[in-house]
Amino acid sequence: MSRRPDPGAGRRGDPPASSHAAAGPSLDERPSTGRRLAWFHCFAGVAGDMVLGALLDAGAEVDEVRRMVGLLGLSGWTLEAEPVVRGGIGATRAVVSVAGTDTTSRPYADLDALVRRADLPTPVASRSLSVLRALAEAEAGVHRAPLDEVHLHELGGHDTLVDIVGSAAALHLLGIVDVAVSAIAVGTGTVHGAHGLLPNPAPAVVGLLDGLPVVGVDTSLELTTPTGAALMATWASRSGPLPAMTVSATGFGAGSADPPGVANCVQVIVGEAARGSAGQAGADPDAAGRLGGAVEPVVVLETTVDDVTGETLGHAVAALIASGALDAWVTPVTMKHGRPGHVVSALAAPAGAGSVREILRRETGTLGVRVHWVQRWSSPRRVEHVTVAGHQVAIKVGPDRAKAEHADVVRVAGALGLPVRQVAFAAETAWSALHPSRGRLRGD
Repeated sequence: MSRRPDPGAGRRGDPPASSHAAAGPSLDERPSTGRRLAWFHCFAGVAGDMVLGALLDAGAEVDEVRRMVGLLGLSGWTLEAEPVVRGGIGATRAVVSVAGTDTTSRPYADLDALVRRADLPTPVASRSLSVLRALAEAEAGVHRAPLDEVHLHELGGHDTLVDIVGSAAALHLLGIVDVAVSAIAVGTGTVHGAHGLLPNPAPAVVGLLDGLPVVGVDTSLELTTPTGAALMATWASRSGPLPAMTVSATGFGAGSADPPGVANCVQVIVGEAARGSAGQAGADPDAAGRLGGAVEPVVVLETTVDDVTGETLGHAVAALIASGALDAWVTPVTMKHGRPGHVVSALAAPAGAGSVREILRRETGTLGVRVHWVQRWSSPRRVEHVTVAGHQVAIKVGPDRAKAEHADVVRVAGALGLPVRQVAFAAETAWSALHPSRGRLRGD
């Protein structure tokens, strides 16, 4: 198969960027390249350094990744992209070195605050925070301890933070929107942890992989680590075989060991998701053609509360939309014992689910968030503009109607001292006058 790499995405076989390479545009200045997908093939398990190495091998610029991790303000660490061979396959090993003493046991709250204080792009921060929370929740479940009392022992060091934030930065650098994962290999026997001898896979790993396909391998090696499991569990919006996609780059991330009989690495395949490709098992790949639009996987996040005021609920909906939710709403319900309550729901793209979940949790004070995977059919739409009494108003135009954007209508109504409904009618009438051939659209 011929390679057709897109600009900025490295080809398999290209050397990883060195520390002396000229720095390109900053991560937060790079435009989105479309709905790009990364599929991780975890045939030999998965670990944090392997994920980072695979993304560097696929073309993420190591200097840019270092710059992002540097925003955490940690000192005494280095990150190198080392070319290695694992089982006859050329790969990149992400080598994190820490000088002096490194605190390897930190409270989850300290790690969370460290990432929140850093001036990271929103996708990098939200992905990093979601992984840290997943790790903390897994540890809390294993030790049956409250989340605010959880300490991440081996997982609280600089190297783990570099792996997590560096991998999130690499995804951002490659313009990856969606993540998919194969069945994840795990070993058997026992492994050593901070609390002594543990079963392999470790209890935290099993908890993190709940709901994902796994396959056991007859080896005593710790094929999948908690960090690797958390990365896949929180970022993957789909699991199974390689999804329909146009491949543009691939890479292999090596583990530190080189055991005989297995290529100890993770493979990542990066490309453009096929139009209307399925997001979850059971999705209908032909639905887009039948419906005349794009069918895409989205996430519904929701929580039920009975102790939140109407003003707070209204603010929560606005905050969810501001955080990137595709939509948000509140539904009144009757709870147990006849108590009145509300279900707060948000619709989000898989890549933005982490930040939306954080807003939902923070603004409502809920102790849990439910997640449902659904498909969304969206009609094509575009934004045009008209002028009402000298003020510009955006018009969203779809197949069946043209509708004035509410925020613009409110702004113009306030400036003119007119009712909102009057400005909306004037804007939509002005648009219709500019497009007489379309007639009166359905729904107007």
